[in-house]
Amino acid sequence: MSIQKRTLGTTSSLTVSSLGLGCMGMSEFYGTPDEQGGTDTIHRALDLGVTFLDTADMYGPFTNEQLVGKAIAGRRDEVQLATKFGNERLPDGTMVGINGSPDYVRKACDDSLQRLGVDHIDLYYQHRVDQTVPIEETVGAMKELVEAGKVLHLGLSEASASTIRKAHAVHPITALQTEYSLFTRDLEDEILPVLRELGIGLVPYSPLGRGLLTGAITADGGADGEADRRRSEYFPRFQGEALDANLVLVDKVREIASAKGCTPGQLALAWVLAQGEDVAPIPGTKRVKYLEENVGAADVELTADDLAALEQAVPRDAVQGDRYGNMGTIDA
Repeated sequence: MSIQKRTLGTTSSLTVSSLGLGCMGMSEFYGTPDEQGGTDTIHRALDLGVTFLDTADMYGPFTNEQLVGKAIAGRRDEVQLATKFGNERLPDGTMVGINGSPDYVRKACDDSLQRLGVDHIDLYYQHRVDQTVPIEETVGAMKELVEAGKVLHLGLSEASASTIRKAHAVHPITALQTEYSLFTRDLEDEILPVLRELGIGLVPYSPLGRGLLTGAITADGGADGEADRRRSEYFPRFQGEALDANLVLVDKVREIASAKGCTPGQLALAWVLAQGEDVAPIPGTKRVKYLEENVGAADVELTADDLAALEQAVPRDAVQGDRYGNMGTIDA
């Protein structure tokens, strides 16, 4: 297993492991929370060289940052720590809304630092763009956090090309985190060219299509119990005829993976990794065995013929269903 390093951003550069670890599912959304499993997975990730860890204040809410903070205690220097603000929630889980006001930015950062038990955040993202607050004001407050030494690098998540330009003019943006996989490629039209023009790295979340591309999801099972939101209307790609159509695509990926001697998930991750040295995906898991499988993707070398076969097997417009049931929170 050979996890290399990659550099996100050119003006404000952050070197990370080429493969990161999304920690959200350890605390919420994808089945029953598993603090011990999550902690074990983080420790194993660090041992394997997966040092780019991703969390957010809303996960739990708040408990995922605490889990990550405890897990990296004593190993902080090994970690490139990323967290996010902007999806405001109450302690009981109620979603308040998207908040990009400067005062909230400052408070959210201080609260995250306390929960994580660290004195700085390596990469601090705005989780969703607040349409009611000019992005220049939000990033202006984030810039103050850099000047105060609380944050080293700034990021955005699910931001449009125009928003990225405006933000980058206020302070260099190191990375954009957005959904990107064989199943989600719309950013290739406008967003990816802007990132490369401005020298901004890409951090794909859900690079395995929320588990669909692993082959573990079936028409009648595979999600992790009632607490797993993937089976809700929140994720249309997992519903009815859309799921049936998408599983046909997964079967094609499985065939190519079998010929390559790897799993479908490893093939899907290898495809994302092959999209550029400025791309560092963060597949999420709370189980050591899946982490180890994901890490194996780093050793899957894709030829031009392999990439062409995948393009043919999963055409961009073949995937059925929107990414979210409510796309209104996505900056466009």
